[in-house]
Amino acid sequence: MPFPPSPRARSGPRRRSLLALGPAAVALAGCTAGEDPADPGDGPSAAERRARARAARDSEGLVARYDAVIAARPGLAGRLGPLREDVVRHARAFGGGRKASPSVSGSAAPSASPTAAVPGNDKDALAGLAAAERELADRRSKELLGVPGELARLLASVAAAGAVHVYLLTEGEA
Repeated sequence: MPFPPSPRARSGPRRRSLLALGPAAVALAGCTAGEDPADPGDGPSAAERRARARAARDSEGLVARYDAVIAARPGLAGRLGPLREDVVRHARAFGGGRKASPSVSGSAAPSASPTAAVPGNDKDALAGLAAAERELADRRSKELLGVPGELARLLASVAAAGAVHVYLLTEGEA
């Protein structure tokens, strides 16, 4: 006789599933920042290089937002740290060179310095990060239609990871 479902059973994906999805999606996409030196192909087009550079800058800007929130709201550091590290990996996958260690000490990144712009409470700070993640994921989803194979797969994967981050920032408990 099967057991009836628990009255506390939640609908939707579980937190562990979502946490595993982001890094797994990036790994499956083959996050390579450069081209294979053994492949004598034509290499990336100028448009592809620009798209990669823009995606790297966007991810680095998002890292700066995470840094600003962590600096202003240190109680959220444990919750935001893993998400921030994912965004750092995304920047690197696109060819960015952002460091993985948070710069929340006295030497924050220049773009992360507007801590005054970070809301004064945790809920609003998380909502602001979720909005930034959502906007970037939506933009990447649209951009992937105009770029070639590998970059399109990478953009799709990172957009999916961004959607997971939005869920974790708004619904889940990262």
